[in-house]
Amino acid sequence: MNALLLSAWFGHLRILQLLVNSGAKIHCENKDGLTLLHCAAQKGHVLILAFIMEDLEDVALDRADKLGRTAFLRAAEHGQLDALDFLVGSGCDHSVKDKEGNTALHLAAGRGHLAVLQRLMDIRLDLEERNVEGLTALHAAAEGIHPNCVQLLLGAGSNVNALTQKEQSCLHYAALGGSEDMARALIHAGGCTNVADHQGASPIHLAVKHNFPALVQLLIDANSDLDAIDNRQQTPLHLAAEHAWQDIAEMLLVVGVNLKLRDKDHLTCRDPSDPSAKNLTFKQDHQQETQQLRSVLWRLASKYLRPHEWKKLAYCWEFTEAHIQAIEQQWTGTKSYQEHGHRMLLIWLHGVVTKGENPSKALFEGLVAIGRRDLAESIRKKANADLSAPRRCTAM
Repeated sequence: MNALLLSAWFGHLRILQLLVNSGAKIHCENKDGLTLLHCAAQKGHVLILAFIMEDLEDVALDRADKLGRTAFLRAAEHGQLDALDFLVGSGCDHSVKDKEGNTALHLAAGRGHLAVLQRLMDIRLDLEERNVEGLTALHAAAEGIHPNCVQLLLGAGSNVNALTQKEQSCLHYAALGGSEDMARALIHAGGCTNVADHQGASPIHLAVKHNFPALVQLLIDANSDLDAIDNRQQTPLHLAAEHAWQDIAEMLLVVGVNLKLRDKDHLTCRDPSDPSAKNLTFKQDHQQETQQLRSVLWRLASKYLRPHEWKKLAYCWEFTEAHIQAIEQQWTGTKSYQEHGHRMLLIWLHGVVTKGENPSKALFEGLVAIGRRDLAESIRKKANADLSAPRRCTAM
């Protein structure tokens, strides 16, 4: 930035005139390709723009910088409405794009410049023009999390279901940013909640992954497909379990995600066609009454169950593939199976207690079913000994 460019950047008209009269080169540019016109437009100095256009010779109105942006695009990007109006009145090219294919609409929407965006719409720029990544101005506004700009573009007729090169809709960007207001506006305008992107993820996958419970609920209410599977074969429930988002997992289960057993070849202790069979819920038990049994389950998982035996128990108790896969997503090392088993046992305990069954009896039967009668007898003897031991009262 030489002295001439700095005077335009900071709006010092008298200094600029002095430098020009002293022979400064008016066609200079900085290392980013910014000219006098770029500097004045980006900072919104209309008097500088007027001096450049009216008093200097051979100034290229549509000269592009190193990013391919003209003064008009710079004014739009930085929300300089007066400068933009001056350049439009001077006859600049409205349809120009930068090297990434962005129009003035993209740049204004992506930065949230509502007044500039309205002005660009008034001069009838194409709302559906796409950049090299396939984004429209509506995508840019959604990506930048600018609900007001989204509303303005939707009101002007922007295509709410346009897809980018990566098959992402505006609702995907709303989910990534966690914006309920924006998502609500897009859905109200007809935004499809079940579009899968290049990774197979629908908006609800992204909202779950990034832990936006309120947005997840909004997408549930908008009839999102809760059993949709991404390219990793993950449903929203899998993602909630993988990241330990308990609130979201419970939210999904309350509305009834598909928990049907997908592999009929696994060990089972109960006829799956039995109409009296009840589904287990994916929720841990924290009741005071089961505290002693939960201690037993922790010892069982961490010391006695072999690496794959927790899965055998899970299938025996009618856990589904969705449950198993979700539990296994959390990998913490070669002994992850201990944590997996413990998590499964706590979930099982909640289900058994909810159905009013005897957990000790069910645990004994399950261990016997997977060939660990020795372990079942040991736990029963230990439990009986604990129950028969006299209780002591200690003074506080």
